[in-house]
Order: sequence, then C-alpha cells, then structure tokens
Amino acid sequence: MMSINDFSYKQIVFLTTVDGEKLSFKNDNIVITDKYGKTIHQSTCYRLFAVFVVGHITITSGLIERAKKFGFSIVLLSTTFRMIGTICNSAEGNVLLRKKQYSYNELQAGKFIVENKIRNQISTLKKNRKKSEFTKETIQKLESYFRSVNNADGIQSIMGVEGSASRLYFVAHFDNIQWNSRKPRTKIDMVNTLMDIGYTILFSYIDAIVGLFGFDKYVGVLHRQFYMRKSLICDLVEPFRCLIDNQIKQSINLYQFKEEDFEIYNKKWCLKYCKSSQYASIFLKEINEHKIEIYTYVRDFYRAIMKGITKENFPVWNYE
Repeated sequence: MMSINDFSYKQIVFLTTVDGEKLSFKNDNIVITDKYGKTIHQSTCYRLFAVFVVGHITITSGLIERAKKFGFSIVLLSTTFRMIGTICNSAEGNVLLRKKQYSYNELQAGKFIVENKIRNQISTLKKNRKKSEFTKETIQKLESYFRSVNNADGIQSIMGVEGSASRLYFVAHFDNIQWNSRKPRTKIDMVNTLMDIGYTILFSYIDAIVGLFGFDKYVGVLHRQFYMRKSLICDLVEPFRCLIDNQIKQSINLYQFKEEDFEIYNKKWCLKYCKSSQYASIFLKEINEHKIEIYTYVRDFYRAIMKGITKENFPVWNYE
C-alpha cells in the first residue's frame, strides 16, 4: 500500500493527440513529443501516478510493462471524454479484502456516503457570498434530506433521497446559468456536457487510487452490482462531485468555459477537440488540490471495510 507521503509526490500527465503528439520513454522518463519530434514534456516515471490520454494512441507492450514496473495507471478517453478503458496499477490478490467486500450487505455504508454527499452540497451552496431566498430555502430542505437518510429502509429509499436532494441542489447551484436539469450523457446543454467531462476525469482519478488497494471495483455498498459497472467507484466518487460542480460554475463565471468552445452535433453539445487539454487541465488542477484528501478517504474506506463498518471509522470528507 502506498503511503500518503509517497502519494503526495506523484504526478499526472495529460496528453491530447490532436496535434500529433506521441508518448515514449527514455531512461526511465516519460517523454511527450510534438509532430515535429520536439520534446514538449518529460518527467521521471518514479513520480508518475497516471497518464491520461484523450484521443487515439498506439499502446505497446513496452508501455504496459513500464506501467506495471513503475506502478502508474494509463487512462484512455475518447475525443468526447468517454471512458474507453484503464490499464491500472492494481494490487491484485488481496483476497481477505475481497471476502469482506463480498460479505457486506448492510445499508449503513450507503447511508454514510449519501449523508456525506448532501452535506457537501450544502457546503457548496453556502460558499455563495450572495445567497438568494431560493438558495437559503434549498439549504434548509437539504438539511431535512440529510436528516432523513438515516431513516431509509432500503437501497432504493436511500437513492431516492439522494436523487431528490441532488435535483434541488443543482437548480440552486446553477441559478445564474442557463440550464435545464441534470441528464447524464445526453449532452443537451453546455453544463451537462461539462459535468460529463468533469465527472469522467474524477471517476478515472479515483479509479486509479482504488486500484492501489486491491478492491473489487465492481462491488459497491451504495450502487449495487450491475453488469460491467464499477459500482464501488460510483460510490466513492459521490462525496467529491461538488469539486466538479463548483469548478464548472466558477469557470463559467470567469469565462474560462464558454459556449463558443462547443459545437452541436445531432442536438448534442460537444467540446471542440482543440479545447480538450485546456478544459481537462482546469478540472485536474482542482482535483489535484484535494489529492491527499481523496487518497485519505479511499484509504480510510479500506480500513473501515477491513475492521467492520461503523459510524466512528467510516471516512467523511468535508468540503469546507
């Protein structure tokens, strides 16, 4: 298991292949060159945590060999930021952990995750300096939803509270932005497309961290088993979604994210590929500022699974 000190020194390399960039290795360094062969980035593999690649790239056995040797993940995303796959640095063979995962069928862990998510949604709304009456009312309603989670008597009931709280939260959070409602993967407007992009990057980031501990990523405690869905990653992403939500609103207000950077195909808003690196860098910067907190949360979740989940040992991350 990687220590916090070791993780704090790890770096992420982000590569878009729009201009013919190529990824290679030289003397235990990762090297990115442009279409003319000029080096535009070089860093040591010993400090590498993950390589994000947007676009098409040739993956060689040498690349996979180095990923395993130096313990970093390779995350492959399409030009529209759809997840293609992850070649992950995984702690395989943690049989005891997986036995405990498979035997857990209670509700408490799911309740703790949803409580944490709602609490962070409230914190996000409280960050607004000038709160409208609607925002103040929404905060009060979210407080009520937070208190009701513990009374839920099943997974569907817990997810129902989470869904109701999120619908209210989104309306209040994006109150000054042209926006309809959250509809994943539909890309019906700029905000939904930005959420898809930001959440995908966050998902991939947490997926790479979870791989360090040896979890079965397809077995969740809130999102239960569904064919080929990494339910555990869906669980652990929930408390941190507010990072993406807040960055989207902030970047729109600062005119870092703007409508002219998008094109509409078949009624879907698609980010221009030439803007991919710029937008992804903004999301990654925000995530990296909380990298230790994210790692600590996953580590403490691991410890809770191993010891037995209780209110006292379950991780909580506060977005204050």
